Amino acid sequence: MFQNLQQAEEFLSARKSLGIKPGLERVYALLQKVGHPEKNIQAIHIAGTNGKGSTLQFIKHALLANGYNVGEFTSPSLEGLPGHINHNDKPVDEAVIVALFNQLYPVIEQLDRDGICPTEFEIITVLAFMYFSKYVDIALIEAGMGGRLDTTNCFQPILSIITNVSIDHTRFLGSTISEIAYHKAGIIKRNRPVIIGEMIKVAYNEIEKEVKNSHSPLYRLGQDFTWGKIERIQGKQRFIWNEKQHIEISMLGKHQVKNASIAFMALMLLKELQYNIDLDKILEAFSLAHTPGRFEIIQEEPPLVLDGAHNMEGIEAFLDTVLSVYKDRERHLVFAVFKDKELKEMLQLLLPYFTSVTLTTFDHPRVALLEDLEYFSTKDHVYLANDWEDIITNRKEPHAAYFVTGSLEFISRVRKHVLD
Repeated sequence: MFQNLQQAEEFLSARKSLGIKPGLERVYALLQKVGHPEKNIQAIHIAGTNGKGSTLQFIKHALLANGYNVGEFTSPSLEGLPGHINHNDKPVDEAVIVALFNQLYPVIEQLDRDGICPTEFEIITVLAFMYFSKYVDIALIEAGMGGRLDTTNCFQPILSIITNVSIDHTRFLGSTISEIAYHKAGIIKRNRPVIIGEMIKVAYNEIEKEVKNSHSPLYRLGQDFTWGKIERIQGKQRFIWNEKQHIEISMLGKHQVKNASIAFMALMLLKELQYNIDLDKILEAFSLAHTPGRFEIIQEEPPLVLDGAHNMEGIEAFLDTVLSVYKDRERHLVFAVFKDKELKEMLQLLLPYFTSVTLTTFDHPRVALLEDLEYFSTKDHVYLANDWEDIITNRKEPHAAYFVTGSLEFISRVRKHVLD
């Protein structure tokens, strides 16, 4: 049994060797043996290639403002195990997590003996459901990867959200938009509403098939609800939702307007479903909501901006915001990413827009090493560096803006280094 959180995290870390194993048989085995906590929660399920985290943040802040106890399950975590499971915008008490872990541990041991061997992420997911079933009114569950075979896809949601579909995690989800959309569409459940963001036709076709088969009401951004007339005022954005509702948000970039629009639609559906939702409280909450690691300005003068853009669509949204907010400043970039990402394509997009680009690495089995990055250092303004901490600490140009992007794992390490 575990005496403290550190012991539990060490146990989980050792299970990283099991890797990622898509499929639900192991998580269902765990859930069955602890009394099916997933059947005793009210929750929203959120999938999508990008935008899941920000959409979740808008909904969470609005529910908190309306007096709900809100659970939040996200991945990857910026704060270790407690960062995966939040309650009312704070990590769950360590003693509670350890107690739940000790309750679950004999089940893990039994499944190991049976050769089923649940993975690290499957165990964390079940811990989250155990916690939410006891302590929260509404949980917001972010799919880890894909949807259909994702560990989180084991409950009946109040409603489902698919923010968007683009190429990512091709090793597990397929190499085409259609294949990836098929996986995302797996979170749609019979007779439960589904909200989707803007989709290209091949992605929409896969989602439409699932919607028809499950008889689910569909709400599509750009058709059933809209956004428009974006203004930037004093570091915030204002826009009009569905041609009538004025909304202000602190998160920057057009992609955040889309995420906020989806979140607002979800809250309007909750209101229709007789949840106690006050419009004025939603609007105030939206104006304050923020997402760590998503165009997050963690230091000023000179600005240091973190953004976990780790795929092509994320990089495009990142650049759009960079050029909108910092178009008149010299710009410097630090970049590190996993080697299974579209490294060449992402760098081709990034390089023209920065005075310097420093390619670096960090300690992780999936990371792109300096030898993987060396090919890109032939350009005059591209540099290789092992010590990213020194680069972040010694920002020498007071009138420039500094950016860190790439893997969310890398972003979390930079964030901890600067803020701790």
